[in-house]
Amino acid sequence: MDTSKTGASPIPSPSVASASAGPAPAAESAAARTVSLYQKSKKIYPRAVSGYFAKWRWALVWLTQIVFYGLPWLMWNDRQAVLFDLVSRRFYLFGLVLYPQDLIYLTGLLIISAYGLFLFTAVGGRLWCGYACPQTVYTEIFLWFEHRFEGDRAQRMKLDAGPWTAEKIRRKGAKHLVWVLFALWTGFTFVGYFTPIHTLAAEAMTFGFGPWEWFWVLFYAFATWGNAGFMREQVCKYMCPYARFQSAMFDKDTLIISYDAERGDPRGSRGKKVDPKSKGLGDCVDCGVCVQVCPTGIDIRNGLQYECIGCAACIDACDGIMDKMNYPRGLIRYATQNGLKEHFTRAQMWRRVLRPRVLIYTVILVLIVAAVGASIWMRTPFRVDVIRDRASLARIVDEGQIENVYRLQVMNAGEQPHRYRLGVSGLSGVTVDPATEIEVGAAEARWVTVSVRVQPEAAAEAGPGSHEIHFDIARVDAQDPAPLVVREKSTFIIPR
Repeated sequence: MDTSKTGASPIPSPSVASASAGPAPAAESAAARTVSLYQKSKKIYPRAVSGYFAKWRWALVWLTQIVFYGLPWLMWNDRQAVLFDLVSRRFYLFGLVLYPQDLIYLTGLLIISAYGLFLFTAVGGRLWCGYACPQTVYTEIFLWFEHRFEGDRAQRMKLDAGPWTAEKIRRKGAKHLVWVLFALWTGFTFVGYFTPIHTLAAEAMTFGFGPWEWFWVLFYAFATWGNAGFMREQVCKYMCPYARFQSAMFDKDTLIISYDAERGDPRGSRGKKVDPKSKGLGDCVDCGVCVQVCPTGIDIRNGLQYECIGCAACIDACDGIMDKMNYPRGLIRYATQNGLKEHFTRAQMWRRVLRPRVLIYTVILVLIVAAVGASIWMRTPFRVDVIRDRASLARIVDEGQIENVYRLQVMNAGEQPHRYRLGVSGLSGVTVDPATEIEVGAAEARWVTVSVRVQPEAAAEAGPGSHEIHFDIARVDAQDPAPLVVREKSTFIIPR
């Protein structure tokens, strides 16, 4: 390693040290030192900030948390409105009941989320990270608790640097107690999406959780407490992959948080009544407030950096300083690289935002949303799976008839019980037993064992081997104007 470039003192190799004879001179011994190649990460103390974008962040905090904590308690048709019942393998989304066979809708949701992320990032940078990401939201909440118990930035720094006293223990202990209680509530709510939350609440009163419920409540609570309370910006900088590939979605017409160096430099402090031009200075007073409010500890004046999560706290802080100095706002603002370079107006920048990449993302996103929505709207309100009996492929029964046995799973995705009639077609004279109707309860699945038979004459005419047949399952409720029919393909084996 070239120590002249790093500034580190050269470290003697073991061979040189062992070859030296006699005690080293005092000056040389004092000069020798160990240089660590790793540096402990310094704790960041974000300063509280208020302003336009801070209000938007807190609006998103309230919105996301009202949805997250409130949704499990919402009832729909005498059941939990949103419930992912893994035990019975049913997923309830208000009036929609999904089964594992409906995994295509989850795929569609993930694709919509991905394209939405691409679109918003191409337009406005890391909007998701700065306003709606759970890591950002919970860090904002935990920082609010920290401000209440330990004070603002300077007070927290002084408290951490000071010795352990009764006051320090009281403040730290109260903060962590609130953190832990909030994290446990978060873990409880998370599990409430998979176990009916009213049942979970009754179990919580007696600490009667099952093993997996205990695990996930504590695991999610620990993750919330650790990530939002301690790791914070480390998650965004080192654990989240989004920070690494976001540059692939940026271009020079993406709206990002930018420092106007042409207007702000040269930086320097000055009095409020001093004309900066007379001193050869720009509008930046070099107060450092934009760095103090940054949750990842970067200096936005150094240009775009992957650590920037786009929270816009530096914009609010800088606008506040500009107001105090009676300077125009916008020294730090949302702008594009081309806009800063070419001195575009806001209208010009917005017109260039609507460029081919953004339009393509928008069209694709609209088409995918429309396709998924239409598929959900037109989906059949029940499903059928057909499984052959593997114990016996085919057998000869009464009067020489050929019989194959199947198991049919009829899944009612509606909120009311329904009746279904089974039928079969595909071979001459094929019959199904039982041919009676079956009833399936609301949002339930029922297994039915049926035997399909073919007369010996028809079997001889068809010949030995595998033959395609179709099961026709019709919903025959009296209130239906016309029966809904689902057709499933299977095979009928005729032995040699």
